[in-house]
Amino acid sequence: MKILVVLPRFPYPLEKGDKLRAYHQIKELAKHNEVYLFCVSHTKVLPEHIEQLKPFCRDIRVVHSPRLVNYKNVVRNYLYTKSLQIGYWDSLKARRSYKKFERQVMPDVLYSQMVRTMTLVSRSPIPKVMDFQDALSMNTERRMDQSHGLWHYILHFEFKMLRSTEYNSFRIFDALTIISETDSEAIPHRKNGDIHIIPNGVDFEYFHPIDCEKKYDIVFCGNMRYEPNVHASRYLVDQVMPLVWKEFPNATLLLAGAYPKHKVSQLASERVTVSGYVDDIRQSYASARIFAAPMQTGSGLQNKLLEAMAMGLPCVTTPLANDSLRAEEGREILVGNSPQQIAGHIISLLRDPSMRETLAANGNAFVQNNYSWEVAGEKLEEVLQNVVSAGVSKVAYERNNRDKNG
Repeated sequence: MKILVVLPRFPYPLEKGDKLRAYHQIKELAKHNEVYLFCVSHTKVLPEHIEQLKPFCRDIRVVHSPRLVNYKNVVRNYLYTKSLQIGYWDSLKARRSYKKFERQVMPDVLYSQMVRTMTLVSRSPIPKVMDFQDALSMNTERRMDQSHGLWHYILHFEFKMLRSTEYNSFRIFDALTIISETDSEAIPHRKNGDIHIIPNGVDFEYFHPIDCEKKYDIVFCGNMRYEPNVHASRYLVDQVMPLVWKEFPNATLLLAGAYPKHKVSQLASERVTVSGYVDDIRQSYASARIFAAPMQTGSGLQNKLLEAMAMGLPCVTTPLANDSLRAEEGREILVGNSPQQIAGHIISLLRDPSMRETLAANGNAFVQNNYSWEVAGEKLEEVLQNVVSAGVSKVAYERNNRDKNG
C-alpha cells in the first residue's frame, strides 16, 4: 500500500505521547508499505529530527504554521462555534500544501492523527482512516471539572465542540482507530463499538531494567508542560508526599520531564527534584525505587506506566490511568483513589523490598505480554488494508452497475 500519514506535529523528538505513537506506527507500517509523511509544525523542525524519519518515509513534507495565524484561527473558530484546537492546527497555507502533496503522492489510503487534522483531509476522495488517539472530549471534560473562572468556560466550550466533531467523524472517515476500549466508550456515537482498538506499545530494546544507583525513592516522568502531568505532579507533592513523609521523613521524589511549567518548577525542595529535560529518560526511571503516576485528569493510555513497567519499576497509579491500562490490581500494579490510598501503597513498597520486586516482575511480564508495537502495527495495517480493499470493491461495483445500465 501507498500510505499518506497526516500529523498535527512532527513525530520527533519523542517527548509527547502523540509523537511517540505516530513514530512507532510509521516505523511498523514502513516494513511492508510505502509511507509518506505530511505534518504541520508550529516550531522549527531540525534537520537531525527529519533524519530520524527518513529511513521509514519515501517523502516528508513539513509545513510551518506561524502561531499568530493559528491564534487568529482560534478566534475565528470560536466565532463560528467550532473546535478551538482544530482552529489552532488549521491554516490556508497548510491546506494548500497538503492538497498539492496529496496529488503528488496519489496514495491508496490516508491515515490522519487526531481530529486536529480533519480540515486537511475531510474533503479528500481517497479512502481515509483517522486515529482519535484518545477521547479528546473526555480529556477536556476532566480538565474542565478541575478548572475555574474563564478557563472553565473556555474548556466547557471546547468540550462541546469536540463532542460534536468526534460524532461527525463517523460520517467523514471510512474507519476510525483509538488507543483503548475506555476511550472508545467515551466517544459520543452509537457506533463507537466499531472503532478499532490500536494500543500503544513499548520499545523493549530501549526500555528494559537497568542497574543504577537509587538516588530517589519515588519518580514521576512526563511532559511537564502537559496539564494532566502538571496537575498530577502538584497532587503528588502537595497531597500524597506529606503523608509519605510522616512515615519516611527522608523520602525523596524526582519529577522528570521536558518543559516544566512554573507550577512544577516551584515544587522543587530538598526532598523534591525537578530535573527538566533529560537526554535519556531511562536514567530517571532507573534512579528510583518506585514509579508513581497519580493521574487526576487526561485520557488515553499512559505511556509512562508502560515504560516504567518495562524498566522493572513497581508502579502506583489511579483508576483513571489503569482503566485504559487494565493491569491486575494488587498483582501487576497498585491503584489508589485518594491521597491516603496512594500514599499507603508507596509506604508499603518502601517498607517491603520483596513486595517491590514481586510487583515489578509481574508488571514487567504484563507489558511484555500485552503491549508490543509490532502487534499494534499489524492491527493498524490490517485496518488500512481493509479500507483500501473496500474502496476498490466499491469502485468496481459502481463501474459494473454503469456497464449494466448502458
